[in-house]
Amino acid sequence: MEWQKHYAIGEGLSEDVVWRNDVAPSLGKLPENVLSIWHYGFTEMFNNVIDHSGARDVLVSLTKTAAATTIEIYDNGVGIFKKIQAALDLLDERHAVLELAKGKFTTDPANHSGEGIFFSSRMFDEFDVLSGEVYFSHEFDKKEDLILQRNAPRDGTLVRMVLHNHTARTTKKVFDRFTSDDEYGFNKTVVPVKLMRYGDDNLVSRSQAKRLLSRFDRFKIVMLDFSGVASVGQAFADEVFRVFRLKHPEVELIPMHASSEVKRMISRAEALGAAGDG
Repeated sequence: MEWQKHYAIGEGLSEDVVWRNDVAPSLGKLPENVLSIWHYGFTEMFNNVIDHSGARDVLVSLTKTAAATTIEIYDNGVGIFKKIQAALDLLDERHAVLELAKGKFTTDPANHSGEGIFFSSRMFDEFDVLSGEVYFSHEFDKKEDLILQRNAPRDGTLVRMVLHNHTARTTKKVFDRFTSDDEYGFNKTVVPVKLMRYGDDNLVSRSQAKRLLSRFDRFKIVMLDFSGVASVGQAFADEVFRVFRLKHPEVELIPMHASSEVKRMISRAEALGAAGDG
């Protein structure tokens, strides 16, 4: 089954009405937990278009098979990565993906928590964003996020979400995974460290580490995923695992999927930190 519809963006457009009148009926009969994931993901992504994209219109398309459903949302606005790059004065569009991967980032903090894209990307079997020169993809069962730089930039932003029609996943399970207490506070995040790299550059400098560490102090637990990072420099490791920890002892940094070389550098920084404490 396939369905699609264009919407002009204006004062009368709201994500809850589009969901209730168009998207939910098009999804048809699905388990309650699956509909709940779709409700959350679609309304969050559609609201981002209304509030942030600066687009004139948006196209929603839905494809449902016996196994899975795909929804794509395309707007012709400024582009999500370019907007974040400008807001944070980043050197590279790809670093905007890192800020989204951390969570708790929004260009409109008065009206948005910055949690919608992060949690949406973790709920679906596949969650892709294509905007400008950057393609970002998160798959539920993969350790690594995929980030590619395109030779032919794309105008606007395309968000693609795929979910199995009979998954056992629930919104609660995803929220719980990134919550470190009994309340629904967003206190834990997983950060793919490799997004800090420019091409084949190694992670060696304190400046690179400081960009990585931006907004870590908003979390209680930060899981640093070193997948795809063969090594890091002494200064980079020292800034993350000694200097930051001294300044923010309330934040727990947990490295994961680190190579033996990365572990060696982390251990060296931690040992210097322990010696300084003594």
